[in-house]
Amino acid sequence: MAKDKSEKKEKKRQHAEIEDGDVEMVAADGEKSPKKVKKDKEEIVIPVEDLSPLAHPLAQKKLLKKLHKTIKKAAKARQVKRGVKEVVKGIRKGEKGLLILAADINPIDIISHLPVLSEEAQIPYIFVSSKEELGNASSTKRPTSCVMVCPDQKKKGQAEGGGL
Repeated sequence: MAKDKSEKKEKKRQHAEIEDGDVEMVAADGEKSPKKVKKDKEEIVIPVEDLSPLAHPLAQKKLLKKLHKTIKKAAKARQVKRGVKEVVKGIRKGEKGLLILAADINPIDIISHLPVLSEEAQIPYIFVSSKEELGNASSTKRPTSCVMVCPDQKKKGQAEGGGL
């Protein structure tokens, strides 16, 4: 076991030498280690021509960051519904919240009924440019077409469960 670890360390050091041309480890140089580099997200830029013509209102950069932050917090607290099926079910049950839709869905017919449903139920909605970013924000590996943040969801479940 110890031999395997030392072999792995040696391979890493050789890999670092090849990249930098130096004997020192990458982390020792003061540069970011591979793990930290992985965490830094590259923004996914999608041209406006590739987005759906129905995608209105579209979130700008500043609002997009706030939305991602909100979705991440809600996902940790399990107050998020992911995907068309869950979102439609929630809207029909009368749950309130914020609906975030991806604008780069093809064919658009998959989510074209959601803005109408949300307007009838008086639920605010907004489009974001990328389904990949929406999936990452909602803490899933899969790209997600729509997400609904329901802040009261957990409290209702506890109240119903506690009454039994």
